[in-house]
Amino acid sequence: MIIGVTGDTHNNLKSIRKICSIFNQNRVELVFHTGDISLPKSLSAFKDLKCPLIVVLGNNDIDEKKGLELAAKEFACEIFEEPHSIKLNNKNISLLHHPDLIDEDMITESDIILHGHTHRFRLEESNNCIIFNPGECAGFMKGKNQVGLVDLEKLDANVINF
Repeated sequence: MIIGVTGDTHNNLKSIRKICSIFNQNRVELVFHTGDISLPKSLSAFKDLKCPLIVVLGNNDIDEKKGLELAAKEFACEIFEEPHSIKLNNKNISLLHHPDLIDEDMITESDIILHGHTHRFRLEESNNCIIFNPGECAGFMKGKNQVGLVDLEKLDANVINF
């Protein structure tokens, strides 16, 4: 199973359209958003995905929580508080916005941890757990934007630049 990872899209509708296109072209089966969508109209732009979306709220989403929850009802989207855990393909995935919430227990209990907040690429392994943030997705740094693709069978994470 191939999953997509994005986050910190911060209302950049142009970037969100490109992100959806990349994930659709790569036939991902599920997309995780690591928070900081910011406005309901931005979440609604993810309706172009051809797969479900799972979101955790980031610090810039708190004031818009109710609106984001309403927008999520318009398509295959679920929103959770951080951290959120899910099991897919016999892999334990932890999804969060703030990397400072990562602790030894989370690392021990997870096969992969996906986070956002820093806008910086991160791919490291700790105690057989992959910690991954694809990096900048908001369009703040032209040519430096990237999303992640994760093969859950191989536990292999890669980025696509746009």
